[in-house]
Amino acid sequence: MSDVTGVRRGRPVWVTCLVILAVLIVLGVSCGLGAFGWVRGGYNRAIALNEAVTAAWAQVENQLQRRNDLIPNLVETVKGYAKHEKELFENIADARTKYFQAQTRADKIAAADTISTLLSRLLVLRETYPELKANESFLKLQDSLEGTENRLSVERMRYNDAVRALNTYRREFFGRYFCDWANVKEAEYFKASEPAKQTPQVTF
Repeated sequence: MSDVTGVRRGRPVWVTCLVILAVLIVLGVSCGLGAFGWVRGGYNRAIALNEAVTAAWAQVENQLQRRNDLIPNLVETVKGYAKHEKELFENIADARTKYFQAQTRADKIAAADTISTLLSRLLVLRETYPELKANESFLKLQDSLEGTENRLSVERMRYNDAVRALNTYRREFFGRYFCDWANVKEAEYFKASEPAKQTPQVTF
């Protein structure tokens, strides 16, 4: 009788243990996959935000390169009328060289900002040397420069938006750890100085 009772009592315990074990396995796998998906999502977001900044910076560099290509001809044209502005020409050449020699994005931004300020000073010379206003080459270069500055302004804004998104995520509680894990550093904003914010205007 006791044996029969023992068997009858043992079956529910045995079955219950199996059920509990099965539930624990299912929950463990489910939670594990959920946690893995969350970690993967956080890591991938850090990578994606960093790639967005890189892509936006590439567009900024395209416009900076376009501007740098215009500078030698622009300077040579102005030199024909403003030979006494030697220091300004040398500063522009030096800033342009520093841009190409820059090893980091921050250094390129600093050099590009300096170039923007110097170009604004260069274009102001048309008021000191009115003959420049009648020079066809100068007017064409000035017009090309204005278009490039406008495009640069748009790309700089898009780049800064991408930087803001990345840096905001990096400051979040978990975002910081995902960024560190993915080796994603805080990005540098491209903030133009006050003189550089004034887009060169074409005046006839």
